[in-house]
This record gives sequence, structure tokens and C-alpha cells, in this order.
Amino acid sequence: MLCLTVCLVPARGAAAPRDGEPVQRVAFADLLEAMRAERGYDARKATNLARFQAGVILRLAGEARARRPHGPPLFFDHADWFRAYLETVGLSAERAPVSSRLSAEKRQDAWVEYRTDRVVRKASTRAPVRLALNVRVAPLPQVSVLPSYSYDDVASEPHLRVTVERVYRYRLVDLGDEVVFDEIRGLHGRPTSGLLGVLFSLIGEGHAAYSRTAVASDNVQVMVGQAKKAFLVRTATVTIQPDGTATGGLPRGRPDLGALEKRLREPLGIEYVPWADP
Repeated sequence: MLCLTVCLVPARGAAAPRDGEPVQRVAFADLLEAMRAERGYDARKATNLARFQAGVILRLAGEARARRPHGPPLFFDHADWFRAYLETVGLSAERAPVSSRLSAEKRQDAWVEYRTDRVVRKASTRAPVRLALNVRVAPLPQVSVLPSYSYDDVASEPHLRVTVERVYRYRLVDLGDEVVFDEIRGLHGRPTSGLLGVLFSLIGEGHAAYSRTAVASDNVQVMVGQAKKAFLVRTATVTIQPDGTATGGLPRGRPDLGALEKRLREPLGIEYVPWADP
């Protein structure tokens, strides 16, 4: 059983979930233990980072809720996260995925609210909500960085240009057999290759709306995501192999993956508590 070691520190400025509320700072040792518990896929690959991030945060937040159900929120230091990640996967900083490097360079810390009554107002999901989190990622208020930064994700197909705002946030929901990144704000992107690249070069970047994932018995991941740009809404399915190989759609001869995709495209049925800060 993972034992969460935390210390209570004052929340600093508007970056905290509630001004003046203390936070539980997650210790480096606990980050390392949680990351090492993620097995069965290659966490060095950019295409597996969302799965890795969700698994680590959900594990630590679940343990925190069991120990301190009334909070306060967790605080993840960007430097501790990046150092623990590099040690877990055995990479140097220079060889880490570009999104991980930039997040550390831009000093993007994370605050995680795990008290359900501050995240979910009402749920009518097909499976009970195991855990629902508000995740807010931003540098501390005194840190001077640009309003946003961009990078090219050439591991995806088609290739993507991703833009990350100084502050971004999302809901992270665990339904047991499905993990949901929902109500994503502050992340934008557009394809830069193929026919979609031509289309998006004309209309500009769309913003990520949600991403829903489920994992088959052989650790193949099915992801259904949606992006929006004005009148254009695109919902796409991606299959990610444990080694990080990602392809659009589903492979032939895998009815089990088709069943996962069908489930992921069903309405979610969650009404969230409005964000407490802008």
C-alpha cells in the first residue's frame, strides 16, 4: 500500500485552489513510488504520458483521500515531478519527451483537489465514480513566464502543434474501467501533417475538450478525444500500443477494442461544480 508522506504548507497567491488554504505537498519519495507502480507500458514515449500522468495522480490522490478525506488539496512541485520521472524511466533530461521538458522548464506546478463535493455536483454515470479531481497546472504567481508556449508533437499521427497556456486545468475522473480528462481548458492544438494539417492551417488551432481512455487486457489503450474550433467539432479514436505506437482508429480483428470505443463514446453523465477561480 502506498503511504503518502506530505507536509502542510500555506497556499501561495491565486495559484492555490482557495486563497490562503494550506496544501499537502507531495514528497519526492512518494512521487517516485507512485511512478514506479505504473507498469505494462513504455512511459518514456510521449503517446503514453497522459496515461502515466493520470495513473500517478489518481494513485496519490486516492491515498490522500483515504488518509485525509477533508483535504486540503495536494501540491505537486514541477522539479520533484520531473526528477522522479527521469529516475523512473531512466532517461536524461535531454532525452525526455519535449512536453515533459518544457513543463519543467516553465515551472508548471500542479494543485489537485480530491474532495468530491468540490468537483462533482451530480453524476449519473454507467459505473460509479471512484475518484474525481480538479487539476490546475500553473507556475507560482511570482514566476515570470510567457502567457503560453508551443511545441511540435511528431510522435502522433498526424503530427500536432500543441499550445499550452500559462494556466491550464482539467477534471480527472476514474470510473474504474475508464479514465476521463474532461472540461480541459488552456490546451490547444492542430494537426500539421496530412489533409487535416491543410484544413487546420486555414482555421487555426482548436482547443482540447476531453479525452477518455480504456485499456484492454493486453495493455492496448483506446483513446477517444474531442477538439473544438468555432463551428468545427472533431471526435477521433486513437489506438496506443504498450510500446507507444499510436494509430488513428482501431485495428482489424479486435472486437474487444471496438467494445471499448463504443463505451467511450457514450454520454458521460457528470455535472461538475463550477471552477472556484477564473
